[in-house]
Amino acid sequence: MRRKFDTENYKFSQHKECEFFPCHKVKDDSGFNCLFCYCPLYMLKDQCGGNFKYTNGVKDCSDCFIPHSTKAYEHVMSKIGEVIRIGSDKSESQIIEK
Repeated sequence: MRRKFDTENYKFSQHKECEFFPCHKVKDDSGFNCLFCYCPLYMLKDQCGGNFKYTNGVKDCSDCFIPHSTKAYEHVMSKIGEVIRIGSDKSESQIIEK
């Protein structure tokens, strides 16, 4: 049974004492969400839904603010099933014999 919460404070966190705050240039940092300091959707490549580009073959998310928005929790949770599926897939080449 899913627990009903009275608030939704768990969806937003801000750490203004962080030496990197904010880690992206923004005009107003009052709504800057630090909950997903590192984006859990990075591994989804072009299916993450964010504003990214590839630079020399490396995914560059420096222009993406989705994980730092006030709606970050909803967006990440809408895609986290795919992250779990990818992380759970084990091909023979990924299995390490002991």
